[in-house]
Amino acid sequence: MKPQLATRLAAVTLIIILPICEHSAEAKGGKATSETASVSADDLNSVSERIRQTGAQLQADIKKARARLDAQQAKEEAERKREAEQARQLAIKEEKQKQAQEVAQVRARQEELARIEKAERQKEEQAAERLAAKERAAAALSEARASAGISGTFSESVSAAKE
Repeated sequence: MKPQLATRLAAVTLIIILPICEHSAEAKGGKATSETASVSADDLNSVSERIRQTGAQLQADIKKARARLDAQQAKEEAERKREAEQARQLAIKEEKQKQAQEVAQVRARQEELARIEKAERQKEEQAAERLAAKERAAAALSEARASAGISGTFSESVSAAKE
């Protein structure tokens, strides 16, 4: 409620109540004299002053209430902003964790592929070494046979000896 409206409302209420109180006083007194008329004027002045004081008090109370309301709204807004900032920071943190996890997974896959490729190269190298060793052994055997005068293979020499 606006302060001016509250003041007007209080003034109207007191003005409405004043004639009712005045009629009650006349009924008790029986007749209106100049003395009661002057007292009524004093009463009217006192009531007017009370109305002004009440209006001023209402305005002060309304200002205090408005200040409390504004402070509460500012506090709530600050709390909302703080919560929004926390939510944003949490989302950023979760995104960073997700990215770090993805990077770790990619790195693990790359390391696994590198290990597999290394193992395959080692197998190929070992196979090449075995083949080279067989070729060297065959060459050495051929040289040994040639120097001993043996031609052919063992099965050929066995069949030649039987004849």
